[in-house]
Amino acid sequence: MFNKFKDWLTSASGIRRIINIYGPYLGAGVKVDYLDKDFREARVSMRLTWYNRNYVGTHFGGSLFSMVDPFYMLLLMNNLGRDYIVWDASAEIDFVSPGRGRVFAHFLLTDEMLQEIKQKTASGDKFLPVYDVNIVDEKDQLVAKVRKKLYIRRKA
Repeated sequence: MFNKFKDWLTSASGIRRIINIYGPYLGAGVKVDYLDKDFREARVSMRLTWYNRNYVGTHFGGSLFSMVDPFYMLLLMNNLGRDYIVWDASAEIDFVSPGRGRVFAHFLLTDEMLQEIKQKTASGDKFLPVYDVNIVDEKDQLVAKVRKKLYIRRKA
């Protein structure tokens, strides 16, 4: 019975449910709408509520930033496995237009991205890829652009 529970906890479905009740995300109104069973794709959204609204009535920038924070790291860790170290190295956000209503972010991990990582880290070198994520509103209008730099290295 414990092994079934452990398997569920580490499955995409289990991780999605855990993230959705994780305090910082629950408090910010962030929801993982979809997490592919193979950890190759994720879709995240955030409704505008009184607790993530800023002084002028739009999405608080910190909440917009947090909604995209861990997802490339999560996808990569689950695809590369325990032989790799994966960390968020840095990030920057460019606020393009005010976020009103529900906003969305989409993450996709491709075969090409994984092949590049494996090639660049094969000799034990670190690799610092940069991935862009757009946050859009319900009309598919750009709200913010986020650039995520990750640190990836094959373990010795």
